Amino acid sequence: MPESVLVEARGVSKAYPTQAGPVSALREVNLAVRAGELVALVGPTGSGKTTLLNLLAGLETPDAGVVVLAGEELGALNEDGRADRRVRLVGMVFQRFNLFPGFTVLENVGLPLRLMPRPPFDAHRRARELLAQFGLAELADRYPAELSQGQRQLVAVARALAGDPPLILADEPTANLDSQAARAILARLRSLAADGKHGVLLATHDVRAASQADRVLSLRDGRIVKETRLEAGRDSRSVLAELV
Repeated sequence: MPESVLVEARGVSKAYPTQAGPVSALREVNLAVRAGELVALVGPTGSGKTTLLNLLAGLETPDAGVVVLAGEELGALNEDGRADRRVRLVGMVFQRFNLFPGFTVLENVGLPLRLMPRPPFDAHRRARELLAQFGLAELADRYPAELSQGQRQLVAVARALAGDPPLILADEPTANLDSQAARAILARLRSLAADGKHGVLLATHDVRAASQADRVLSLRDGRIVKETRLEAGRDSRSVLAELV
């Protein structure tokens, strides 16, 4: 696998059991996300976007196919091994935030650094820096239940970036934000990809978000049915309207 490829799915399939029998979420999906690019994953609700992100992060395991993260096949690792690579290599923005209710905003943002071999003061300092960058400094000592949905989303994005992971997997990161906050998040993700050291995979229904991507992958019924490359500087919304 080329060195610039951060994560790759090869023939990945996943099904979930139901009373009526297994339901396929993904069918033989192939994709790669490289350092220096922002890739948007679009498709209707239920098309498999969240499942795919979870598989790429090692939160779930595929029924068939392999996921390779930073050159290592996740299926060859045990649960602890997958967790270790996820902490060091992946920043995950969950659709439902997944903030810890008993932790303050500051503690939530600094959590990835506390899971690494770094001193506590470093986690504290980095968390405060990110909160300031996202306009959340005054909320540092509050708890998630005291925040609006938009504020929780911003905290979730800040947490994903805390450890400066090379790969960002973001599930609908602009869904609960007003237009100004959404623009700020998209600009941050775009700048991360542009520095050549990070790759971003963004699952979204938002045409504004998808229009920032280098490539757009259309997911339907668990399969990637189309790849669209977007040209820098061109208004892509008309192209994307039929895809998102």
